[in-house]
Amino acid sequence: MRETSGQTAVKQRTGRGWIIVLALIIWLSLTAAALLFFDARTVRFYLYGGEEMNVEYGSAFTDPGVYAVTAGRIFGESEKRLDIQSEGTVDTSRLGTYVLTYSTNFAFNEYCTQRVVNVVDTTPPVIELKHIEGYQPTWMTGYAEEGYTAHDNVDGDLTGHVERLKLDDRVLYTVTDSSGNSTSVERLLPALSYRPPRITLLGGDNMVLQAGTWFEDPGVTVSDDLGSDLSDHLVTEGVVIPWFAGDYQISYSITSELGETISAVRNVQVVPVGLPQTVTPEEKTIYLTFDDGPGPYTARLLDVLDKYGAKATFFVTAQDSRYLDQIGRAFKAGHSIGVHTSSHDYNKIYASEYAFFEDFFNMEEIIKQQTGEYTRLFRFPGGSSNTVSNFNPGIMSRLTRAMNDMGYQYFDWNVTSGDAGGTTKTDQVIQNIKDGCKQHRISVVLQHDIKDYSVAAVESILNWGKENGYSFKALQLDSPGTHHGVNN
Repeated sequence: MRETSGQTAVKQRTGRGWIIVLALIIWLSLTAAALLFFDARTVRFYLYGGEEMNVEYGSAFTDPGVYAVTAGRIFGESEKRLDIQSEGTVDTSRLGTYVLTYSTNFAFNEYCTQRVVNVVDTTPPVIELKHIEGYQPTWMTGYAEEGYTAHDNVDGDLTGHVERLKLDDRVLYTVTDSSGNSTSVERLLPALSYRPPRITLLGGDNMVLQAGTWFEDPGVTVSDDLGSDLSDHLVTEGVVIPWFAGDYQISYSITSELGETISAVRNVQVVPVGLPQTVTPEEKTIYLTFDDGPGPYTARLLDVLDKYGAKATFFVTAQDSRYLDQIGRAFKAGHSIGVHTSSHDYNKIYASEYAFFEDFFNMEEIIKQQTGEYTRLFRFPGGSSNTVSNFNPGIMSRLTRAMNDMGYQYFDWNVTSGDAGGTTKTDQVIQNIKDGCKQHRISVVLQHDIKDYSVAAVESILNWGKENGYSFKALQLDSPGTHHGVNN
């Protein structure tokens, strides 16, 4: 079937129409592309609150928001806002810098922008001053800190970091946290209008005691207007040496924390104890003296002395406690008891005056226990002329002076039995004593009742003495001292 001319014409018109539409589409596309090219269209972001912002530590953070639009040189900004995705978080419980990222897509491209968020601490720490109800300053302390605390929202407790500056009428407290925030507060001080405390000397300002009497400080009281006992703050200086006669001072002082001092002084006079005038017997006299006992032979010695009615002197020790009761027996029998030493340890007793008198008075107490009374008779271990004490230069010179001041009569000897060393035979002891006594009208004989051979010689000496007109007596406080020359 042949196509008519009309049908052909319609087809031609239809074909031309499609060509025109296609051409129009191409033209519009090219025109749009050209416009986009020349318009330089892109995405523009707008951040509420700015690209960088600070937020306080511990506060709630809310993103201020952001929006994005397209914009070009020719057509400007569009009114339509693009969809935005955001990434990142802000932790306000930790100081630091955080980044939030915002992104969107346009024309097959991804566009991004960022916001920097700084979590900061600008809050200064807090100082709280404590107040004690009814508190009143004292002379001793001036103002005593009532206390304070410091706390920071980031660093926590800062009490230990508070700097305290004491001014004339106030105290300034300052603390700085780790972020550099500082706080200062002041405390006004109460007026210090009170009087200083009073030192009261118990027993009086002046004391007198005899040499040899142990000095016991009667003490003091220290109190202020508030009735506070300040004795714990008292400083005592000075010493009383009771075995040396002389004038001494004890000072008592107390110093406040502000540097003010009050003081009081006690004067102590140690006076010597007088000794009776020496009485020298008119008749020929032998004073038998026995050192270092009592011991295992003392009882036999006392029996012999009792048999002949003779009296002797015992310079006793505490070296053997088993025989201490013999001290009491000898005393009751009318013999004289004197201190020799408690320990008989030369290195110990001559180490110092204190060591010497500690030993000395220990022996005095033992004598008191055995006899009911103290003695004032004494013999130095080794005698006053000893040189075994030379390791402490001058000790014997000081001790002999002290014994005189305290009213003790110390006795050396002018006849030795030889039983202290070298002689171990009774006959030789007898001969030594006879030879020595023949040279003196008044003889002080040195023996040791811890030596059996020396005790065995006593009866022969008593017989010889009686036959030759000697009296045997016990030393008394007024007996001749027979002092040796002091060599140290």
